[in-house]
Formats: sequence, C-alpha cells, structure tokens
Amino acid sequence: MPKIKTHKGSAKVFNKRKNDIKIGKPGSRHNTGSKSADFNRSCRKGSGLSKADQNRLKNII
Repeated sequence: MPKIKTHKGSAKVFNKRKNDIKIGKPGSRHNTGSKSADFNRSCRKGSGLSKADQNRLKNII
C-alpha cells in the first residue's frame, strides 16, 4: 500500500503533540508592534484543534 505524503504547508502550521495537534493563533505573524501587548501575549499560547479536525488531519502531518 502506498504511503501518504506529508502536506508541507500544513506541517509548517500545525505542531503534532502527544495527544493533540496545536496551531498558533491568527494575527501573531507580523505587524505585532502596532498590536496591544495583551493581544500579543494571548497569541503566544496558541490553541488546540477540535477532535473532528484532528481526525481529518492526523494522516497528512
């Protein structure tokens, strides 16, 4: 059976953890100097994906 290739665009955005998949919050990539410090701190934490999205993406990461 052929292997499934890694989707490189998704692999750069998602981080695979032991039990879930982590993704950074939107708005944290650039122009952070004009955004509030509170917003920048909250973007550092990131967030997890839902179980439905994890099941859909776990094979391509």
